Amino acid sequence: MSILESLFSRSPFSPLQSHMEKVCECVQQVERLYAAFVGKDYSGIQKIADEISELEHAADLLKNEIRGQLPQGLFLAVNRGDLLEILSLQDSIADTAEDLGVLMGLKKLEPIEEMEEELKAFMDKNIEAVTSARAIIRQMDELLQTSFGGKEAKKVTLMIDDVAYMEHEADIMQRKLLKKLYNLDDKLSYSEFSLWINILKSVAAFGNLSEKLANRVRMLLDNK
Repeated sequence: MSILESLFSRSPFSPLQSHMEKVCECVQQVERLYAAFVGKDYSGIQKIADEISELEHAADLLKNEIRGQLPQGLFLAVNRGDLLEILSLQDSIADTAEDLGVLMGLKKLEPIEEMEEELKAFMDKNIEAVTSARAIIRQMDELLQTSFGGKEAKKVTLMIDDVAYMEHEADIMQRKLLKKLYNLDDKLSYSEFSLWINILKSVAAFGNLSEKLANRVRMLLDNK
């Protein structure tokens, strides 16, 4: 029996939880990426970006393996399509971490002093949303044991609401950063300005995708 088959025999969510852990390994490297950027360690940025890419590839391989071994019919009240949607959203988070690494390594961008503090807070908030989404995925076995009801369901619902609020907070931060960026357009070249826009979009995608992932779990609760 393979490792994945062993996981599936325990719970349909165990492989997804394993995949989410790998996804979070990718996202955790973003903090190192930002530290290298602030320190103008451009060779370090490229090294970390390559490490993120390797971690994303490992998560991708696991995703494909899960898809290949995911049973067509489960003995539990969770259909295959629901699990595949959750897996796809998790995969998108890892893809975003890789995309951000690529963007940060495209050009030797200078840190913008006027944005530095708010950019760090924005990045931290979006990474926090991913971490909170992982906590929800970790609760799936407990939800299963309670048939997606009772106190456990209420607890997870509150966790889902928290992720939604984090994404809302991140949206407000992004708007403030964009306003500052547009007011600095005379100090930036077109390529720098465009690159910053794409970097902010990628960071924001962590929060957006985390909220979508949390809401996908909410749909499981609502259907019970």
